[in-house]
Amino acid sequence: MKFTLKDYQEDAVDDLLTSLERARTSWQRDGIETSLALTAPTGAGKTVIAAAVIEALFYGSEKFNIEQDEGAVVIWFSDDPNLNDQTRMRLMDASEKFTSSDLVTIEPPFSKPKLDPGRVYFLNTQKLSKTSKLTRGHIVTDENQTDISAVGVPDLQGYTLWETISNTIQDDDLTLYLVLDEAHRGFNTTTSRDKTTLVRRLVQGHSGYPSVPIVWGISATIERFNRAMGEADASKDRRAFPAVMVDPVRVQESGLVKDVVSLDIPNEAGNFDTTLVKLAAQKLVASADRWADYAQAQGLTERVIPLLVLQTPNTPDHEAIGRALDTIAEVMPDLYSGNVSHVFGEHTRQHFGGWDVEWIEPQRVQDTSSIRVLIAKDAISTGWDCPRAEVMVSFRPAKDSTHITQLLGRMVRSPLARRVPGDEALNSVECILPFFDRTTAGQVVRYLTGQLEEMPGGVGGKKILLDGRELRPNQDIPEAVWEVWDTLPTQTLPKRGARPVKRMVALAQALAMDGVQHRALADAEEEMHSVLDGYSARYQQLLDKQIDDVWRVNVQQISGTSGSTKLSYRDFSMRADDRAIRSAFEEAKKAFGADIAQSYVNHLAGTDETDDDGLRDAYVKTAALSMIKEIREKVDIEASQLVDRWFAQHRVSIKSLPDVRQQDYEEIRAMTILPQKGELGRPRSRMEDYQTLDSDDQIALAPLATLHLMSDEEGLFPLSSLNAWERKVVDVELKRPGALAWYRNPPRSAVDSLGIAYRDPQGNWRSMHPDFVFFHEVRGEVKASIVDPHGTHLDDAVIKLKALAEFAKDFGDAFHRIEAVAMAGSSMRVLDMTIPAVRDGVLYEDKPAMEFYRSDFAVEFEGFH
Repeated sequence: MKFTLKDYQEDAVDDLLTSLERARTSWQRDGIETSLALTAPTGAGKTVIAAAVIEALFYGSEKFNIEQDEGAVVIWFSDDPNLNDQTRMRLMDASEKFTSSDLVTIEPPFSKPKLDPGRVYFLNTQKLSKTSKLTRGHIVTDENQTDISAVGVPDLQGYTLWETISNTIQDDDLTLYLVLDEAHRGFNTTTSRDKTTLVRRLVQGHSGYPSVPIVWGISATIERFNRAMGEADASKDRRAFPAVMVDPVRVQESGLVKDVVSLDIPNEAGNFDTTLVKLAAQKLVASADRWADYAQAQGLTERVIPLLVLQTPNTPDHEAIGRALDTIAEVMPDLYSGNVSHVFGEHTRQHFGGWDVEWIEPQRVQDTSSIRVLIAKDAISTGWDCPRAEVMVSFRPAKDSTHITQLLGRMVRSPLARRVPGDEALNSVECILPFFDRTTAGQVVRYLTGQLEEMPGGVGGKKILLDGRELRPNQDIPEAVWEVWDTLPTQTLPKRGARPVKRMVALAQALAMDGVQHRALADAEEEMHSVLDGYSARYQQLLDKQIDDVWRVNVQQISGTSGSTKLSYRDFSMRADDRAIRSAFEEAKKAFGADIAQSYVNHLAGTDETDDDGLRDAYVKTAALSMIKEIREKVDIEASQLVDRWFAQHRVSIKSLPDVRQQDYEEIRAMTILPQKGELGRPRSRMEDYQTLDSDDQIALAPLATLHLMSDEEGLFPLSSLNAWERKVVDVELKRPGALAWYRNPPRSAVDSLGIAYRDPQGNWRSMHPDFVFFHEVRGEVKASIVDPHGTHLDDAVIKLKALAEFAKDFGDAFHRIEAVAMAGSSMRVLDMTIPAVRDGVLYEDKPAMEFYRSDFAVEFEGFH
């Protein structure tokens, strides 16, 4: 893969490959048809996940421990040819092994008796319709018919497409995998009945044609896909494997999707060609300037060119749209018709007032940076993404709230495929709704935050702002506070399948590439050579035995004679040939990493390229070393120690690198089986809401507080994201003697968020983010304290309480207090984890969270009334 998979993507790929392997076995051995599903929120990178899965099917994968399926054939099916084109380009971009000829869009004429293995064929509903040139002559008869009638075939083709698919399924050397993209739409009863019928025929077979053996659905919601498969195969006994479900929280933490959705809604219904359209244009200009500044500051060769989307009703008013474009042009005088396109179903030039606007294929919008304004109905709202779309004005009336949320689902992908560290303004999307009133606004907010399930996939988990304003570092905060902030510990989440030597090589390559340590890879290789040389001498007897084992290949000969039922067995050994030695060396590459294993072979063999025996001995010895458990463990320890030294040695240099490079180092830091101490970054920009939404969907002004690290120009921070007792905690802490500053810690994995690693009940690593960090002057020094209002009613309350205690055990010296607070009856109680007795009590006693607060470990939260 060209891309480094996120942890949740690796987990999804591994689970999908396991299910597909079981599905293939069920089909080939028992003739059982199966289905499985991948369900992931918008922006999770489902195409990247699919690319990794298909690449592993076609070519095998050492990383995922899967052998090549030499007969694998994939049909990628959707109901939208534009979506297929976009998917094809993304698969090509994601995989380092796919070629253009491996990804085939089925177009007439397509005369093949069977589909070829190692190919992905893109097919859409229209290609299977009765009027398609690929199926002309195909006759649909009784579904229970077992004989295929001899019928005419399409012009210029020897086979109908249905026959080609049927022949592929019936070939014992081939395994057909059908991928249903946006699977819940294919069987949707609200779509064309013909489309629904065609997908059902493809899945379950018809007119004597066989059903597809393995169906892999990619869907926004697992319930819709399961229902669809039940409808499609109601008469079949198709086995359904457990769905692979991507956790939206992990997607949000990855930074692949934007963190903030800012809504602008008038107090009463207005006209879209007035103030709010002008506001949208101003936001577009401001966003373009901000991205340009960021590109310059980071030394990026390409900058993000943000896009404004005008969403119209299905029956648009062309003159009104023209007036909106005129308004935008007042703010952007250089805007002309060439900067505007539409994606209407009518693929023709459209006239909007005095504007002459061309149609553009939806999948081309992202890469056509000359397009600054895009006009769309609802076609944009499903199936394709445009990460640079950062501002949207919807002309739709309030009743179309579902369309609004669906469109925003297309706009949430981060343009750089990563979070911009510490800058929420560049991690946000603006949504302007002129025709919505404040009552309907509440519904939209609840859609977007996932409180209503009307929108599958959604953009739940994001910060939704009704009156979003940008905050900057507070000028009233002493520099001494920031200096303490720079020293605070945070934790990175371990990376699945991480290996110390691989981590060391990745760090060496990064340091060399960035000019931080020019010979880093050579230095790492030399150090590992010395380590392996030393342990070779130390474990000489074990090494000699393993060398003998590598050279010796054990063989069992089985023989029989004609007319006899008895077999004879003979065991003997042979000297390994080059192929057997290479096979043994594969284990060394897994244990030490390919770079170190091969470089150690070269180190042992020397410079004499004609000495084949010496080279064989080097491969054998390296393979033998990797088979000794003690040596593998020692090498891992030495590699980890070298990485720790380099991170400490180059901390300042790494901090001065561009954001994208710093993120790479944080990912390398996390390539361990245990959490690592990470580096906090200073926040640069923060988006907060100056209005709140009550339980009756009524809008109110947010209360304000001083001394937050991020503030508006008046030094104020809105408390819109805090509940009543969290606000009370802030009030109490700011009244304590020596109060200097405080920070509302973002509830996500980000460079400006203090994170604490913990394991969930399933054993997966997760990250919790304490609510507050307070700064006080204590005996003449600035000290930081964690104060975390803790909900005791949640299922993971005890787990997170223990995680906070474990963090205090490791990093308590960096804080004045580390406190978990909770309401116990009518009083607020506090557990200070920097006190050993409290910390150990939480760590080693098992009881409900509330019992800890009611125990002698807890004390009254001073000042809380």
